Amino acid sequence: MKIKSSLKSLKKRDLGSKLVRRRGRVYIINKNNPKFKARQK
Repeated sequence: MKIKSSLKSLKKRDLGSKLVRRRGRVYIINKNNPKFKARQK
């Protein structure tokens, strides 16, 4: 899982990407293409 300073750029990379907040962290999840998972501290 990548850690990225700006998740907005990762969200634009693929249409299936969703931005989710869990336990104070921000995640990008993608059901169609799981290689686009990312996390921000």
